[in-house]
Amino acid sequence: MTAPDDAIRARRRLTNKLIAAHEAERLRPFFAADVTVIVGGGGVLTGMAAVIDAFAGQFRDPAFVTYVRTPERVEIGSTGDHAAETGRWVATWTSAEITGAYLAAWRKVTGQWVIENEMFVTLGGPAAEH
Repeated sequence: MTAPDDAIRARRRLTNKLIAAHEAERLRPFFAADVTVIVGGGGVLTGMAAVIDAFAGQFRDPAFVTYVRTPERVEIGSTGDHAAETGRWVATWTSAEITGAYLAAWRKVTGQWVIENEMFVTLGGPAAEH
């Protein structure tokens, strides 16, 4: 049996691969239906449809390359059905790179870990200068 923190790290690696492949629809199983995401610029996305639409919009931009999230720590809650992931992220376009830190809250639903909340903080790159 896979340890919960290893399972979450594996799911994060899969999301990174799907984002690099620009496969927005295939990201659905990784998010709770009521997910909330605070993006690096401070905007808020509410619900899985909004998150998937945002990815699809990014993927239509010919200059967009990928987002990579790299977990530094995954902490499992005492009940075993919630977890906190913290790490660093990098967003890459053909002409720019933006970096920062993130926190993701995961919830175990019918045996599978899904993201229920994420918050991204922009710390470096062009967007951080504004």
